[in-house]
Amino acid sequence: MSLSPVPLPATPRASKKEILGWAMFDFANQAYTLLIITVVFGELFTTVIVGERGDGYRLANLLWSLALATSYLLVVITGPLCGAVMDYQAAKKHFLFVSYVATVATTAMLYFVAPGYVLLGLLLIVVSNYAYSMGESFIAAFLPDLGPPEDLGKISGFGWALGYVGGLFAAGFTLLVLGEATAENFERVRWVGPFAAGFFLITAIPTFLWVKERGTPQPPGKPYRQIAMERVATTLHELKRFRDLGLFLVSLLFSMAGIYIIIAFAFIYGAQVIGWDAATRNIMFIIVQVTAAAGALGFGFLQDRIGTRVTYLFTLMLWVAAIIAIWATPQLTTFLNGRLGLDWQAQHLFLVVGCLAGLSLGSSQSASRALVGLFSPTRKAAEFFGFWGLANKLAGVIGIIGLGVLQSVVGLQASILLCAALFILAIVICLGVDQTRGQQAARDWAMRDREASRGEAGPEAGLAQ
Repeated sequence: MSLSPVPLPATPRASKKEILGWAMFDFANQAYTLLIITVVFGELFTTVIVGERGDGYRLANLLWSLALATSYLLVVITGPLCGAVMDYQAAKKHFLFVSYVATVATTAMLYFVAPGYVLLGLLLIVVSNYAYSMGESFIAAFLPDLGPPEDLGKISGFGWALGYVGGLFAAGFTLLVLGEATAENFERVRWVGPFAAGFFLITAIPTFLWVKERGTPQPPGKPYRQIAMERVATTLHELKRFRDLGLFLVSLLFSMAGIYIIIAFAFIYGAQVIGWDAATRNIMFIIVQVTAAAGALGFGFLQDRIGTRVTYLFTLMLWVAAIIAIWATPQLTTFLNGRLGLDWQAQHLFLVVGCLAGLSLGSSQSASRALVGLFSPTRKAAEFFGFWGLANKLAGVIGIIGLGVLQSVVGLQASILLCAALFILAIVICLGVDQTRGQQAARDWAMRDREASRGEAGPEAGLAQ
C-alpha cells in the first residue's frame, strides 16, 4: 500500500541577498561563455591560431568542435558522481569553489596561446570549459533551496537575465578596449583570457559570501568513490520513478545539442558565412545580450503563470524559426533586394535574426533549469542536477561533434540546419512530459524520505510499493 501524497511544507523563499548572490555567479561566468566560447576566442582560435589552410577553415572548425566536445564528455563522465558526493557531504559550495578557481586559472593562461600554438590552445579550452561546465551544474543545484516551486521560474530567469547583463559589461569592455579578433590586433586581443578570468574572479565573490550551504553531511562509512557509484546507480534506478524528469532530460538532450552549436558557432558563422564587418559584429553582440536577458526575465515570469513546460515548448518553436532564418539569411537578402529593389547586405538582415535567436537563447535555458528544479526532491537536488548537467554536456558532445563533422563535408551554412532538426525532436519528446505529475513525484519521494528519516519506512521501499 503506497503512502498518500500529502503535500510537504513549501520551501521558504530565500532572502533577496542570497538570491542575488546566487544569481551573481551567472553574472560572473557569462564572461567565460561569451568571451571565450562565443564572441572572441572562438573566432580567434579558428581564424588566427589555426587559420585558413586552403580548406575554408574546415580543419579549424573541426578542431574547435573536438576541444569543446572533449570537455563536455568529461562532464558526462564525472558530473553525476560529483553530484552524488555533494548531496552526501552537503558540499555543493566546496565543489563550486574548486570549479571556479580552476576556470579562472586556466582561462587566464589562454594569454599564452599564440598563432600556431594549436595544441596548447586545445588543452586549455578542454580544461577551462570542463571546469566552467561543472560549475554550471553545481550552481544550479542550489536552485531548489531558494524558494517554493511557484517562484523557481522567476528566480532562474533572474539568474539568466543577470548573466546576460554581466556578459554585456564584459564583452562590451573587451570589444571597445581589446578590439577585433584578427592577426593584426593579436597582441591586444590575446588579453581576452586574463580579462575574462579577472572578471569571473571578482564578480563571483558575492556568491561565496551570501549563498548558504543547506543540508546535513552524512558520516562516511565507506570510501566516497564507492558511495558516489552506489548513489548514481540508485538514482539511475529511481529515474524510472521520476518518469517525467527522465523524459524531459531526453528532450533536453536534443534541444541543448542545438543550443551548444549556436553558442559555439554563431559568431564563427557570422565571420565565415555572413561576412560581417567589425561594426555589425559588435552590434550583434549587443542585440543578442539584450534580447537574451529580456527573454530570460520575461519568460521567467511568464512560466510561473502558464507553466514551465508550456514555456519551454514555446521557446523551442522560436528556436526552429530562428535556425531557418539563420540558414536562409544570404538567399533571403538576395531575394528581397531583387524583388523590392533594396540594397541590403546579408549582415544587416542577420541582425534581425539575432533578435529572435537572443530571445530563444535566454528563455529556453532558464525554463529547462527551472523544470528540473520542480521535478527534483530537495535532498536529491545536487544529484539530479548532476544528471541535468550530464544531459546538457552529452548534448554538447553530440551537437558539436555532429556539426563539426557535417560542416567538414557540406560547409557551415548547410550544416546549421542540423539545429532545426534537433529542436523539432526535442519538441516531439517533450509533448509526453506532464508537469503536474512530475512535481507530484518529487513531493511523494520527499515525503517518503521524511518518513524514512523518522525510521518508519525507506523512500525506496515506499516507492516500490
